[in-house]
Amino acid sequence: MRVLIVGPLNGQIAAAMKIALDQGAKVQHAENIGQATTALRSGKGADLLMVDVALDIAALIDANESERIRVPVVACGIGSDPKLAAQAIRAGAKEYIPLPPDAELIAAVLAAVSSDDRPLIAEDPRMLEVFTLADQVAASDASILITGESGVGKEVLARYVHKSSKRAAAPFIAVNCAAIPENLLESELFGHEKGAFTGALARRIGKFEEAHGGTLLLDEISEMDLRLQAKLLRAIQERVIDRVGGAKPVPVDIRILATSNRDLSLAVREGTFRQDLLYRLNVVNLRIPPLRERKSDIPALAAYFIGKYAAANGVGPKRLSPEALRQVCDHAWRGNVRELENAMHRAVLLSSGPEIGVDAIRTPDGSLITAARDEYAARAADAAQAAARALVGRTVADVEQDLILETLTHCLGNRTHAANILGISIRTLRNKLRIYLDQGVDVPPPPNSAAA
Repeated sequence: MRVLIVGPLNGQIAAAMKIALDQGAKVQHAENIGQATTALRSGKGADLLMVDVALDIAALIDANESERIRVPVVACGIGSDPKLAAQAIRAGAKEYIPLPPDAELIAAVLAAVSSDDRPLIAEDPRMLEVFTLADQVAASDASILITGESGVGKEVLARYVHKSSKRAAAPFIAVNCAAIPENLLESELFGHEKGAFTGALARRIGKFEEAHGGTLLLDEISEMDLRLQAKLLRAIQERVIDRVGGAKPVPVDIRILATSNRDLSLAVREGTFRQDLLYRLNVVNLRIPPLRERKSDIPALAAYFIGKYAAANGVGPKRLSPEALRQVCDHAWRGNVRELENAMHRAVLLSSGPEIGVDAIRTPDGSLITAARDEYAARAADAAQAAARALVGRTVADVEQDLILETLTHCLGNRTHAANILGISIRTLRNKLRIYLDQGVDVPPPPNSAAA
């Protein structure tokens, strides 16, 4: 956690710095907003700005935004003046902290903005294997590709690898390649010189240089365009980068971690991802299984999130009732750990008393969660999606036949489940299968149960 204190804070700088340092933060100080923007632009970086409320907070935020520097701001001022607090919030501050600083309040603010406090929680053998492999490779400088569906915790694992490495004391810088427009990502990664393009008012240090000595996480790297992939490949191979508009290469010492929720091998075949870059990134692959494949992790994760949000909301300890726990464990959680966390947060707020019942486990729209589709249906849906990706150049009849047979295979021959997934009647499905059998096509037999 990197904190930049901006302004004199009415003589309370030393106390604020000590509290932040005691919480494990790395603290810097800037006298005014000009120095603050210069420090951020030069690559020193910060995860939180603690700004004297007497300074022009709106101007500071505008100056940062103009150069795409987005760091949350907390205003600080003498006493609990509601007018000062309201003024700071209107200017764009996230919180207002009265001075002299309160240790518990600053600790709470740091915890709220810090994303480093998410522990690795696992009981499932497959996840424990992933953690074991992560421990084995963390000490090296090898590039690591972390794969898995959205919400499984790829960035959490990346931060764990960094903290377990010899670079743990250096910066961990994360860049979401999908969240930054294509025409801005190059400048974000490699920086730019003054006048390199319209709006480049001063030299800006990019994320590669900001991560010097530490770790750079390229989140959702599959979304990076091919031209920029070539520049990234050179940076990884030669350990030098070129700022936009720069005249000479800049050496960098970083470790690269990358994540993707897409199949990059398929992206290579489709021509949207460079094969040589994939080889460079995928020295070690850490694949995180979806939550539905590691259901033994759900109770521990749910208990952790309930404890976290109960403490944050000051409502006292809570636990899931036995029936609610069964419902949570049976749910599909297509949004994985992220969806589970949000559901447990809602459950803490919606429940009364120390026990969380089934009626408090709800979806974002307020409806009760339902049990997961059975495994046959879930696997069939995945199979149908995979089959749909290979449609080009084939007849409708061929695609239909493959889709029906693949879905039926993943339903273990269960005609009823397959028909439901395909959206056709059981009569239509049986007629299609009869035609395939007459043509000599192998059709998965029904299971032994009479229900088929």
